[in-house]
Amino acid sequence: MQVTFRLFALLIATTILLALGAYIVAWLWLLLLLALFLADWQVSPSPPDWQLSRHHDERLSLAVPNQITIDIFLRKRVRPVPVWVRDDPPPTFRINESDRILTQTITPQESTHIAYDVTPPNRGDYQFGDLYLRWGSVLGLFRRHCRIAASEAVKVYPNLVDVKKYDLLLRKNRLWELGLRNTKIFGSGTEFERLRDYQPDDEYRRINWKATARRGKPISIEFETERSQNIVILLDLGRMMGSPVGEVAKVDYAINAALLLTYVATLKGDKVGLLTFADDVQTWSPPRSGKGQFHRMLELLYGVQSQVVEPDYNEAFSYLAARHKKRSMVMVFSDLTGSISTDALIAQMFRVQRQHLGLLVTLRDPSVQRLAEQEILDSASLYQRTVAAQLLDERQMVMESLERRGVQTLDIVADQLSMAVINRYLDLKARSQL
Repeated sequence: MQVTFRLFALLIATTILLALGAYIVAWLWLLLLLALFLADWQVSPSPPDWQLSRHHDERLSLAVPNQITIDIFLRKRVRPVPVWVRDDPPPTFRINESDRILTQTITPQESTHIAYDVTPPNRGDYQFGDLYLRWGSVLGLFRRHCRIAASEAVKVYPNLVDVKKYDLLLRKNRLWELGLRNTKIFGSGTEFERLRDYQPDDEYRRINWKATARRGKPISIEFETERSQNIVILLDLGRMMGSPVGEVAKVDYAINAALLLTYVATLKGDKVGLLTFADDVQTWSPPRSGKGQFHRMLELLYGVQSQVVEPDYNEAFSYLAARHKKRSMVMVFSDLTGSISTDALIAQMFRVQRQHLGLLVTLRDPSVQRLAEQEILDSASLYQRTVAAQLLDERQMVMESLERRGVQTLDIVADQLSMAVINRYLDLKARSQL
């Protein structure tokens, strides 16, 4: 219990009366205060009168704000009561300081909701603690507090917010709000579907010249879109993928992009598989279709972590070649900065291109770009700028070498990775290159 300033001021009045010699009045006043205090204690809520519970998504998402809602219900019928609530989220979760203690005025017999956001910096298993409640008395003479048992385990998964946004905006036909281009997908299978007017982005080989001559305007052939095409994601878990971009590791950006790609591709009827590797193969999930594959990959990627080892590209690609023969788009998420295995990666991308469509996805680190463009003030800044510029030049040479040999590349800043991967996938599918 905590005495309020109101009660303290009333007690001061008693001392003043005693100082003035009005002893009888002072004692009567003190007895009155005691009666008021007991009455306030009797009519004010006690700990059993409160019901608190915490609610949130079953799976919290990495590196984005996740809403935590606390429901408060007061059983006792009194006038509205001011409350202060403190939750106990995992210590590593980021939370606004203003949300450490939540304030609200509670109306009895009505459920009240208080919400705040937490941002988990890493995937994994975490633990919320209990809830702490403090409330004012009806007459405002004191405040009471109690601890509500609410400890619970919580799992932080890769970012599912983009998946939820995609699903919502897809139903509303507003995918452009996510930064996705409205790519028209015309099939290039062998089954004829229909004739239609020529579109500016059609290839000339799609023009049906006989129909064009009959109708007096360009007419294109549209075939049935090939479905159940295969996509295999190779995720590098080596040491460089553990380096952070801002506060989030590169591997987490790659995982988020891989999950969104899986969700979109399975909706379009394609099969998606996953291989994770470091110095040896960690997990392998053969290409499958349907939403079940998305959930399987979600569980697989939930617990993977980067390792302080050099990735063995030869082992990973050999493993893939032995277990998957059908032509696929092989999308490799890796990093070229500072890796001593870059030559092996290039050689394997050239080799995989003979049978599959290779796509190397790398994450650009804005800090390296800033160092390469910084003003030279001393020898240290000169050295940093020279090294950063050399790293960028080497990276660009690798990308150009791969492109010349027909290997697709995508070098993008981390916070734009997911949408860039989806746009490239849709573009390749529209051009029937898968």
